[in-house]
Amino acid sequence: QVQLVESGGGLVQAGGSLRLSCAASGRTFSSNNMGWFRQSPGKEREFVAAVSRNGGITTASDSVKGRFSISRDNALNMVYLQMNSLKPEDTAVYYCSADPISSSPSTDPKRYRYWGQGTQVTVSS
Repeated sequence: QVQLVESGGGLVQAGGSLRLSCAASGRTFSSNNMGWFRQSPGKEREFVAAVSRNGGITTASDSVKGRFSISRDNALNMVYLQMNSLKPEDTAVYYCSADPISSSPSTDPKRYRYWGQGTQVTVSS
């Protein structure tokens, strides 16, 4: 079992940056592909970025590619989402998630078994 706690959200002006952190508990952290998703009111949960078990493979949605980057530190049981050049449309609750099954990082939220409680990111124009 993996428990996830996100932090680092907040209010930022358009063009600014934030770094989200996700702290994971459990000895099996490095056995999971990790992902970040986001959800805004009235919309479905949306894939943002994912990273493989050893951090060697990352993938990101087209809407954030070039602006956001995902990384992990298996020694610290941490996952990060660096968000630059933020836009008002990035406003959402951001969730950290863990996928113990897939062979490579997945964009499908159904693949992810464990979820954090989310952290709010608000980008003002």
